[in-house]
Amino acid sequence: MSLSKPSAQQSISTFDEFVRLADYSLMDTLNADPDATGDGNDHRARQVFSGHFVPVTPTPLPEPEYVTHSSTFFNELGLSDELVNDAKFCQIFSGDISAAHEPMRKIGWATGYALSIYGTEYTHQCPFGTGNGYGDGRAISVFEGVFNGQRWEMQLKGGGTTPYCRGADGRAVLRSSVREFLAQEYMHALGVPTTRSLTLYVSKSERVTRPWYSQDSHSTDPDIMVDNPVAISTRVAPSFLRVGQLELFARRVRGNAHQRALEELRMIVSHLIDREYQNDINQDLVFADQVVELAKLFRRRLTSLVANWQRIGYCQGNYNSDNCATGGFTLDYGPFGFCEIFDPGFQPWTGGGEHFSFFNQPTAAEANYHMFWTAVRPLLAEDTDALEQLDQIRHGFAEAMQKQIKKMWAAKLGLTDYHPKLVQGLMQLLTKSEVDYTIFFRELSHVPENVSALKKSFYSKTSQQLDKEWQSWLKSWHDLVIKGGNLAEISAKMKQINPKYAWREWLIVPAYQEAMQGDYALVRELQEVLSSPYDEQSQRVEDKYYRLKPEAFFNVGGVSHYSCSS
Repeated sequence: MSLSKPSAQQSISTFDEFVRLADYSLMDTLNADPDATGDGNDHRARQVFSGHFVPVTPTPLPEPEYVTHSSTFFNELGLSDELVNDAKFCQIFSGDISAAHEPMRKIGWATGYALSIYGTEYTHQCPFGTGNGYGDGRAISVFEGVFNGQRWEMQLKGGGTTPYCRGADGRAVLRSSVREFLAQEYMHALGVPTTRSLTLYVSKSERVTRPWYSQDSHSTDPDIMVDNPVAISTRVAPSFLRVGQLELFARRVRGNAHQRALEELRMIVSHLIDREYQNDINQDLVFADQVVELAKLFRRRLTSLVANWQRIGYCQGNYNSDNCATGGFTLDYGPFGFCEIFDPGFQPWTGGGEHFSFFNQPTAAEANYHMFWTAVRPLLAEDTDALEQLDQIRHGFAEAMQKQIKKMWAAKLGLTDYHPKLVQGLMQLLTKSEVDYTIFFRELSHVPENVSALKKSFYSKTSQQLDKEWQSWLKSWHDLVIKGGNLAEISAKMKQINPKYAWREWLIVPAYQEAMQGDYALVRELQEVLSSPYDEQSQRVEDKYYRLKPEAFFNVGGVSHYSCSS
């Protein structure tokens, strides 16, 4: 039987065609944990002392049921929607990897990483107190392949325990799986770099109990235990390499953990360049110069990413270095949220504090970049010129970040240049007026001359004085916009920067609640609406999804805020 790969034009509709695209760069070029089992039956928490990955098999969902898949992403990969009806495809992506056949392997892999919070290294939360237990506790990659010239890694979230599980059950509940599935594709539709969603399956028989919030609870922390169906979502990225992974290998170098520590650090950084920056870094450069280029490019991607987060109102909630993708995209939709009432201090996660709040994300990103810089420095120890360049790039992070933020605000306002007084004045007015972040900027994209046109975005009534202040600001802004050229063109451009349809948690909650009862219609409706966030959609969609948050949902646990429970 020929194993020739399907042509790029051919739409892949069977599992047998799909597996031909398998190509395992990570497992073939990096080191496996020497203490790992050969068969992947490695599901108990233990310390991992060396190696880049642990071979491990996922734990299948009993009685899996298809919930949904991303037709958009299937199409980009060259996969036919018919593939979700293939029994073996369903088996694999609901956790039963025994269905694999060559060239796909009957084994997956999990990776370790270090934990740093805001630039401070931690080890004590590791069950062993050493840091050797941090890593993919319930995320297991099962496939790596090349689709239409692009390498993608497919990872099951909720696929069971790994050596990094730290005593947890390795499962994800349907609630968090629905949220992540929808959010990844929504972010992509917004034009924000992100992991992608492939498929979502739920078990009809396995359930786990998690802490959550009672109906209409105003508690900060979960106040009840909830019985949840378990699910597996497949997330996809060019790689799942994180800053925390580089840190892990750098810490091993600093601590002389084993003889090959420096070599393993070099290998993982080289692998990162190959996976995420192959088209941007000249492979003929000496390795030290490649690392310098990597630092420049990662800084550019990271600062652009965080500016994009602020543009669309996204708050990562827990932006530690292990949640920071070295490819410069959004990774790990845990306690994330989207800002509705404008608030620079917006933080959806009850455990996140100001550190990871909405407008503090540039500082959090810099802390993560600092850990990246610290991690790669040992590789340049013998090249003082390269080291000096690397240090300069690190010291320039804050300035590079501010450039991206200023560029973003200018674009949101339809201006060619950033005007600090105008933006500062706007921030004050947005706060005073309790304005819906998304609706305000969408209405502003019509370039109105009177504040009355913006009031559909206000949560509270404004005084005459506040209206005057708004009118004054609008005039100043309007005068600048007019200088930019054709108003219709500027308006159209603004509408491609300021989305019409936002992620509103109170509209997501019914979708996952109904899904828990076996009804997936609302999940699929949200997929449809959120796939075109900049477009004017039907009147029915506008009436349902383009409106202010009802008062009943303010300060409600599981809607306005939530714990990390997932």
